[in-house]
Amino acid sequence: MYGGQQTSGNLALAPKKVIVIEAAQRPEAQKLRVAAYCRVSSDSSDQLNSFMAQLNRYTTLISGKENWTLVDLYADEGISGTSAEKRPDFQRLISDCRRGKIDKVLVKSISRFARNAKDCLETIRELKTIGVGVHFEEQNIDTSNMTGELLTAVFAAIAQKESESLSAKMRWSYQYRMESGTYLPSSMPFGYIIRNKKIEIDESRAEIVRQIFQDYLAGQSIDEIAERLNREQVPVKIGWESRKWTHSAISYILSNERYIGDSLWQKTYTPDILSAHHVRNHGERKQYYAEGTHPAIITQETFQAVQRLKNQRREKRISESRSQDTPLRKKMFCAVCGTMFKRRMWGGQVYWVCRTHFHNKEDCPVTQIAENDIQAAFLRVYHKLRLHGEPILKQMIFNLQTIRERRMLWSLDIIELNKRISDIMDQEQMLTTLNKCGCVDPDIYISQSNELAQQLRAAKQEKERLLGSECDDTIPKTQELLETLETMPDFLPAFDGDIFRDLVEHVIAESSTVLRFRLVNGLELTESLGRKE
Repeated sequence: MYGGQQTSGNLALAPKKVIVIEAAQRPEAQKLRVAAYCRVSSDSSDQLNSFMAQLNRYTTLISGKENWTLVDLYADEGISGTSAEKRPDFQRLISDCRRGKIDKVLVKSISRFARNAKDCLETIRELKTIGVGVHFEEQNIDTSNMTGELLTAVFAAIAQKESESLSAKMRWSYQYRMESGTYLPSSMPFGYIIRNKKIEIDESRAEIVRQIFQDYLAGQSIDEIAERLNREQVPVKIGWESRKWTHSAISYILSNERYIGDSLWQKTYTPDILSAHHVRNHGERKQYYAEGTHPAIITQETFQAVQRLKNQRREKRISESRSQDTPLRKKMFCAVCGTMFKRRMWGGQVYWVCRTHFHNKEDCPVTQIAENDIQAAFLRVYHKLRLHGEPILKQMIFNLQTIRERRMLWSLDIIELNKRISDIMDQEQMLTTLNKCGCVDPDIYISQSNELAQQLRAAKQEKERLLGSECDDTIPKTQELLETLETMPDFLPAFDGDIFRDLVEHVIAESSTVLRFRLVNGLELTESLGRKE
């Protein structure tokens, strides 16, 4: 106690003066980057009009929001919604979302986004983790909300059920038409076209088919015919100028009953609606053979003569395979010294031996390998490819495309095309704004809108062409390998030289017990011979 005055223990302190420092500049509200995805079903009665209507609608909707900015309009025309892999613009949309270019995606309905509940939820979950919301207009669902994903699961399941029901009805319809002989396939083999729901002969290509049959009867082999067609640059299909004629393609033509005017329906079937994966029908489903369903390109006599000749040559190959195996010739190489293997006979058995080792065992340690072991190793590789090759090859194509796009990201030509695409989209947005304000005649709006859409499509195609020209042919070769593999049998009971040629480019002997099979697209698969040195 000082000065005789007592102080209180709860003395309130006077508040300190706080100085508020105003912000030099208030940040502007960041606009929401919005994209729209459209899809027109292949069974749409007015597909192109519906497609353009959706594009115009979303352009108007997004540009009409002050706090929204249009990123891009993504659209797939006439492609089934059961598989996301077959929708290129859907894949481009997801890729742009991953790159952080989009905040919100507008979709008319869940059925337009995905009819597979599993794919739908996986995509929505991925987008949600990177901060991208999806708004489904018909269901009024926004996945940005906490309950959006649960509701999406319900609607996706409903959409999936509708798709399964529709597919079941379509399969029943196909079967009924097959039984009654009125079935019209969606496509026909080389030499035919479908016009006005009628199968007609494409004379320019039918002449090539006739020549194939004549050349085969004249003594040419299937490989010689394929080599001639490739040398003359005959396209396999319309728009497939870069594809090659293969042994399998020629053999398919020579064995196809369609060329005599008959039809064998349901050669393949789809066991799983959602995967849309076709497998060979080995008796699991009914087949229907109808005579005279369309005009014939080849006479019955010519066709039967070719079948007899094919059987004779097949039997001859089987009998000669014990003494000589041509598929491995010039295909086997030594990984140690790099020389080519040659074929030798010892004790009635066929072997393949490294030439360097044959002349001097000290120069190369790789000893002889029995031909039976090589064939057995190929069969194991083949069955692995049939069981697990499809996802591996598809992932390989995806990875190669990703690498290609990254390599081309800073290409001057691509940058220029990106600017052109951006300018066209800006013009579309300005045109939509003028139309909304009533400042442009409706006829002029439609005309200009169609013109800009055509320019945008051309610019995107040019961009894709440049991306394709800057890479090697591994992607088309892998795609071709995938398509070839799908036409081959699920099970191969014995070594088949034709299938070996179509799949394998080289066989490299890492040692006397390990082989490396290099496929025609460059992919290499290693297989052990299962024996000790």
